[in-house]
Amino acid sequence: MGKTNITAPVNKIISFSAVDGFGNRTAIFLQGCNQNCWYCHNPETIHHCKACGACVEACPTGALRIVEESEGSVDAGKREGLAAERETVRKRYVAYDISKCCNCDTCIKTCRENASPKIRSMTAGEVMEEILPYFPFIDGITTSGGECTMHLDFLTELYGLVEKEGKTTYADTNGQIPLWDKEAFLRVTDQTMIDLKAGTEEDHRKLTGMGLHNPVENIRRMAELGKLYEIRTVVVPGVVDNRRTVELGSSLIAAYPKVRYKLIKFRHFGVRQEYLHIQEPSDEEMEALGGLAKRMGVKEIMIT
Repeated sequence: MGKTNITAPVNKIISFSAVDGFGNRTAIFLQGCNQNCWYCHNPETIHHCKACGACVEACPTGALRIVEESEGSVDAGKREGLAAERETVRKRYVAYDISKCCNCDTCIKTCRENASPKIRSMTAGEVMEEILPYFPFIDGITTSGGECTMHLDFLTELYGLVEKEGKTTYADTNGQIPLWDKEAFLRVTDQTMIDLKAGTEEDHRKLTGMGLHNPVENIRRMAELGKLYEIRTVVVPGVVDNRRTVELGSSLIAAYPKVRYKLIKFRHFGVRQEYLHIQEPSDEEMEALGGLAKRMGVKEIMIT
């Protein structure tokens, strides 16, 4: 696979992770998400920076700066119905110097847009150069976000490079983008890990702003293809019907004994201020939902 200039907005790279798929993995987080979940534990990955400059002023190490670049020109007269006149269009963005960053997250705390300015636009080749030193110590990579499948061409190229090095490729996804017909992507994808946020259309739209059909279809199709490692449900008391969610998830994967159901306890860490009132589920509630999944035929259940 030849290298291209396709880029993706890389939020961060975690060199070693034991919670993002099988074994020890390098996790690559991409910026931007097509859902807006109430309980999102990393809301700074949802939106893209609007370059308002507040984070630049707040940064204690000078790792951020405003850049304006000329993108070309438009005919201002044509646009306003006046005499023809040329106007330069400028692109404004926040440039991030990772070498100066102390990871204090002052910029993220300052931002009111659920965004992060600590983004690097990287090609698949550039990501590979950064992560190759980890390969002797990992089983593979996992891409996450945000929503990594919003950058399928980038993932396809990156996964192909990783596959050539003999490592596995996992995609951590909310399932909103259909994957079952993306042949080039599937050829280089070993496994997917798909979120099941809610068990009814009404609950799913309330919680995420998006419908339930695509996540369910992705779970069904990826399981059929042997490319589903696990589904995950965050248990959120009082917001959605968690029992209905687990019933739906269990019915989708019970016929596939190697597919794990991961039940995750909602916790307040990282959650936006307006959702801190949501209660955390009890251990008893988590165990009851795990028991429900087991009774419905799920062979492997993990409660965290």
